[in-house]
Amino acid sequence: MSEFTAQYPIVETVGALAVLLVLAFLANFLVKRVLLRVVEHLLSRTPLGQRPDIRVQEVNRRLANIVPAIIISSGIALVPHMPVAAITVVKNVANAFVILTLAMALAAAIDVGEAIYRRGPKASLKPIKGYVQIFKISIYAIAAILIIAALIDQSPLILLSGLGAMAAVLILVFQDTLLSLVAGVQISSTDMVRLGDWIEMPAADADGDVIEISLYTVRVQNWDKTITSIPIRKLVTDSFKNWRGMTESGGRRIKRAIHLDQTSIRFLDPEEIDFLHGFRHLTPYLDQKQEELRGWNAGLGDKGEVKANTRRLTNVGTFRAYVEAYLRNHPRIHQNMSLMVRQLQPGREGLPIELYCFTTTTVWRDYEAIQSDIFDHLFALLPEFGLRVFQDPVGSDFRQLGRQ
Repeated sequence: MSEFTAQYPIVETVGALAVLLVLAFLANFLVKRVLLRVVEHLLSRTPLGQRPDIRVQEVNRRLANIVPAIIISSGIALVPHMPVAAITVVKNVANAFVILTLAMALAAAIDVGEAIYRRGPKASLKPIKGYVQIFKISIYAIAAILIIAALIDQSPLILLSGLGAMAAVLILVFQDTLLSLVAGVQISSTDMVRLGDWIEMPAADADGDVIEISLYTVRVQNWDKTITSIPIRKLVTDSFKNWRGMTESGGRRIKRAIHLDQTSIRFLDPEEIDFLHGFRHLTPYLDQKQEELRGWNAGLGDKGEVKANTRRLTNVGTFRAYVEAYLRNHPRIHQNMSLMVRQLQPGREGLPIELYCFTTTTVWRDYEAIQSDIFDHLFALLPEFGLRVFQDPVGSDFRQLGRQ
């Protein structure tokens, strides 16, 4: 046999290569089909392995690919009659594959760490996806340098020494990455945006909840269920509104006005005052106000005979007092936050009576229901005060004028 192989060395080389490949295949089979399954079975019995979003198995599967590469890298030198150049090429390629596999396994391990962190209570307050992405980019960048060094069979320090001259080019190439990283650090350190925050950014056509904060973008799910991606640096350079303060306060503001027809504003006569005394929210106000007006008017003496000199109750002032008393007795209006009913400057659209208060809930649907109920009641109650709501004339108004 030795004489035959001496005459035909290629046979000995091919045979040794076949043995080496069989050993690598068997090692791959044993690691992936036996050892890896045992490890995965053991992990499935732990809380970490029972969570589908935490893929620990990805780390094990990528590490398993290292074993056949190490066998080939170590055994290729033992193949007889193998050219030195071929041995060098095979070893370099195998070593480069090992480096790439280790980098991918490390990246998978980082993903596992992020998945574990996302399940924690502080994940929405301090998202780390941007940092994870920049860390993975760094890992792959280092791996790329080591792979190139392994393929050309040179020290990686030689490659690194040449990067100094390329620093300006690298900064230009990774400009967006660096700006996004700095913006992400600013947002995280100042707590500007968290996962789950409702933000409003008209310039980006975004109005909804933050569902993802990554290295480059912040993804917002708008109320119409569309997704808007905002460059993360825009949140630092441009203005936006974060509704988190409203949510944390426990109350949502109502700031809406009723526009009254100014021609319906007048003084109340005694019969109307007696009628309004029956409104339970107005009784304390009318008693106190009438006492105040009697004392004021009594001090006028003879001049009090002229009505223009006296102070009298008006329907709009009484209505404003009723609205404030109504809100202060409303069970769904927050009594520990700002509450007032005020007149705004009158104009072409009548006299605005603005309600400024806060509901006891921040849930959008409940808030709208509370606000609608309040204004339904007030609009229906306006005729009781002799007031009319202002609105532009419509076709029915012109038809009524035509009949007259």
